Amino acid sequence: MATADLILASASPRRSDLLHQIGVRFVVAAEDIDERQRPAEQAVDYVGRLALEKAQAGYRRSETELPVLGADTIVLCQGKIFGKPANADEAMAMLQALSGATHEVLSGVAIVNAHKSELVVVKTSVTFRTISPQDCLKYWQTGEPEGKAGAYAIQGFGATFVAHLEGSYSGVVGLPLLETQQLLEKFNVPIWQQPNA
Repeated sequence: MATADLILASASPRRSDLLHQIGVRFVVAAEDIDERQRPAEQAVDYVGRLALEKAQAGYRRSETELPVLGADTIVLCQGKIFGKPANADEAMAMLQALSGATHEVLSGVAIVNAHKSELVVVKTSVTFRTISPQDCLKYWQTGEPEGKAGAYAIQGFGATFVAHLEGSYSGVVGLPLLETQQLLEKFNVPIWQQPNA
């Protein structure tokens, strides 16, 4: 903990990779919260609340004064939220809904310490090419859609579905780096550090 400047309240390897990419020294302490959407809760409020609740829960459990970062990402298609598919049928249905259509990826990022909390929600527009049912099935069989919001990973094989993207690529992966860096700055968390510095 002595060399860490931040606690990441997420078990996502993609978020860890992105923080490493910009040279943040951190430790992982994943938080498990109730992720159910509240009645009439708008998607942007929902993803922001989850990010903030993860950060707050992480800070409450922490035995240090380090700031805690929480994040959440959802896919929104035709007003419907796509979370992580529970099985092949759900993944196939999600991918077919995204096929040939434009959807939004909402990424919430929150940082909390003893004195304040900050939250940002970043919206990215992603358009998929038309995907055949056969391609959906082949993609599911790669194992990549499991555990991914919207049943795809833009940083993996799922990149071949993307015809157009407007917004934050890293936000679609799971952590919008520009906005995250701006939040880190508010909490005096340095970036561009060597991992073992």
